[in-house]
Amino acid sequence: MKLTLKNTVLALAATVASVALSAPAQAFTFGTNGIQFNKDTQVKFTFGTTNGAYTSALGIYKVTNNNSLVTSVANLFWETKQSDNGGTSDWKGTFGNAVKSANGLQTITYTFLANTMYTLGLNSGSFNKANGAATNTVTSGSNFVFSTNVLNTIGASRNNTQQAVFGSNIKINTTSTAPFILANGTASNYTSANPFNGPVTIGFDDTGNANDKDFNDFTVTAEAVPEPMTMTGLALGVGALVSARRRKAQKA
Repeated sequence: MKLTLKNTVLALAATVASVALSAPAQAFTFGTNGIQFNKDTQVKFTFGTTNGAYTSALGIYKVTNNNSLVTSVANLFWETKQSDNGGTSDWKGTFGNAVKSANGLQTITYTFLANTMYTLGLNSGSFNKANGAATNTVTSGSNFVFSTNVLNTIGASRNNTQQAVFGSNIKINTTSTAPFILANGTASNYTSANPFNGPVTIGFDDTGNANDKDFNDFTVTAEAVPEPMTMTGLALGVGALVSARRRKAQKA
């Protein structure tokens, strides 16, 4: 009986795993065309570094009205000063020194609501150093750049420009203003990534230094938090099976 019960439990576990793995993949957009999921999704953001002389704040913004309205929904990380140590290593800033966060930790989790379009926004203009909230108008013309290309309208020569890169194997230069292309190839090859397959590096260019396209001015990683694979059904099934076996044995 013990061997039969063990085999049944293993078969039940395999069935549960098979159902979980065969569930339809979640539809999502995660890149320079926007951030959107087809169901509520938690994403954890981990701060990397900042570079450059600008003082900036990174937040999450909801996009509505056919990309004409951008509204702040969460402040993530922001600089309280230009860098850790002046112009050293291209004005490098690290967490706990030049950079702080909304929860005091280097990683923040945010829940994106289903079927809602979002973008990441980097504000290098005016913001509250205590909480990262913008005190300037939330448009790219007021020292904002966004991870969504269509939202970047920084003068006639930069309309719809790419100011952020998304990728799993990006090499970020954290010591100089060397162009991103030297280590990674053209930035247009890094316009989207899958946050369900592990950490995605996101690097911003804040338009400083003549918009030098180093994409190291503010970097984070983002990774979707997997839904907990429910073992409740398996536990209940095994419990019921064991109980039934015991009752059967008692009657025998």
